[in-house]
Amino acid sequence: MKISFHGAARTVTGSKHLLTLPGGKKLLLDCGLFQGMGKDTDSFNREWGFDPGQIDYMILSHAHIDHSGLIPKLIKDGYKGKIYCTPATQELTTVLLEDSAVIQEDEVKYDNKQRAMHGLPYLSPLYTVEDAKQAIPAFVKVNYGEWFKIDDGLEFLFTDAGHIIGSACVHLKVTDGNKTKRITFSGDIGRYRDVILKSPGEFPQADIIIMESTYGNSLHDNTSSTPDQLLAWIEKACLQKKGKLIIPAFSVGRTQEILYDLNQLELERRLPDLDYYVDSPLSTEATQIVKNYPQYFNSRIQKVLKSDNDPFSFKGLKFIKSVEESKMLNFRSGPYVIISASGMADAGRVKHHINNNIENSRNTILLTGYCEPHSLGARLLSGKKEVKIFGTEREVHAEIGQIRSMSAHGDYEDMCQWLACQDPRSIQKLFLVHGEYEVQKAFQQRLSRKGFTEIIIPERHFEIGI
Repeated sequence: MKISFHGAARTVTGSKHLLTLPGGKKLLLDCGLFQGMGKDTDSFNREWGFDPGQIDYMILSHAHIDHSGLIPKLIKDGYKGKIYCTPATQELTTVLLEDSAVIQEDEVKYDNKQRAMHGLPYLSPLYTVEDAKQAIPAFVKVNYGEWFKIDDGLEFLFTDAGHIIGSACVHLKVTDGNKTKRITFSGDIGRYRDVILKSPGEFPQADIIIMESTYGNSLHDNTSSTPDQLLAWIEKACLQKKGKLIIPAFSVGRTQEILYDLNQLELERRLPDLDYYVDSPLSTEATQIVKNYPQYFNSRIQKVLKSDNDPFSFKGLKFIKSVEESKMLNFRSGPYVIISASGMADAGRVKHHINNNIENSRNTILLTGYCEPHSLGARLLSGKKEVKIFGTEREVHAEIGQIRSMSAHGDYEDMCQWLACQDPRSIQKLFLVHGEYEVQKAFQQRLSRKGFTEIIIPERHFEIGI
């Protein structure tokens, strides 16, 4: 049996891990889009490193685009099998992939205008909206806690990863004759003190672990509560400076957490009387889907639901749907708050809002999660005085802020807690994926001190026998 790594290998996005099983059949874990990789992004997303037509099965850990975003291209390029995921993941992925397809088509239109000016050949999108729609029938819904048989000698179990609604850790049993190999793929590990979701679940002893490591060298800031931090930024940006507070936020997970925290401020009668715009049709749809799965909420929210039937709504909240409504926000002076996707500020409506407001010192851009090093969000956080947006250099006069406590990824304490149910002596190999290389090396050393022995940090297209 072999495993090869074709994404999220010494980088955070593009999750794709390929198992070659006894007998030669192939199983793909995740099929994610590379994001925020600068000039390499497009080529990485077009080069598989394997033949999609030769893959027999696929399991999806969760709906985030860096884990699901190349599924339409996988099918377009020859994959004919099923895609196994939880019910919430299937529902979220349906809307995320169509939104991603719209972005692919729009970005190619813009790129082709530039290429035409330089006499270069046109590009085609990675996939279209129609490709995204044709991918949905391949999904098979599997609940947490049920061993599911895919084929003779191959079954899997989902446990709650606590990362976003429907996120799962994948536990495989691969049997060849009288030998069974137990393989666990973490997906993305959530936090044990998450505002909304239950904590990650315990899981059976594994022989092989494929583990994310995004925050493998850091601890999240828990010195002050997130609602207090949000309130401080609203007061500074909107009440003191009379400007706009623009919050890039991932449509799934981060947007709902922000809305919940703002709702908490209103319940405590501390929320400033302002307009709060969610300017992302995808975020609007995702919020409704999250509301459909209250059984995945933690005990704290279960108590809140007894007195507040919608913990994601509050006075002043407005959902923007049309492009025209979104554009009109540019002609309205502050103070008000815009929450818009994407979280790394590299695509979507928030990129337009930043482009139109970044040169005004009264405005504030508040990052709330991980940003790939080449993404617009990361460039803003680095303190650059000028950034290129839509091909034009923009001077950075808006204040740039960050709330680090809002990550849906666990820090190194959360990840070590996730591993605590395992006997390190029984782990034959532990692969660190979904992290930056320097971060992974620090986490590798930490795990070594905890008794794990063979800890491997694979690079892209690395293959090894297991």
